[in-house]
Amino acid sequence: QLVESGGRLVQAGGSLRLSCAVSGRTFSHYDMGWFRQAPGKGRSFVASIGSNGDSTYYARSVKGRFAISRDNAKSTVYLQMNNLTVDDSAVYYCNRVEAASNAPRAYGTWGQGTQVTVSS
Repeated sequence: QLVESGGRLVQAGGSLRLSCAVSGRTFSHYDMGWFRQAPGKGRSFVASIGSNGDSTYYARSVKGRFAISRDNAKSTVYLQMNNLTVDDSAVYYCNRVEAASNAPRAYGTWGQGTQVTVSS
């Protein structure tokens, strides 16, 4: 089970930290990713991280502004989002990915996501 949290309304230029709590004992075995879906658009890749946190990848649109991290002891993956713009408004989801990369394939059941709204 995946439970995302931390989304809210924020002004452009602001910051947010999203969390994704993952149930199960094998979290440390999985590469993880963050994805987002804006209204009327498909779900798109945001960031991914290797199972031990040593490799990270980002979509071009967020590179330099977002940072993915994980705490395997807490079975949680995070997304620190800085210098937010209105184009970052979306529902954000986390999920397991087959391999951390710039275009990872997610698998498993999606959670409910967390809404991020950036106002101008």
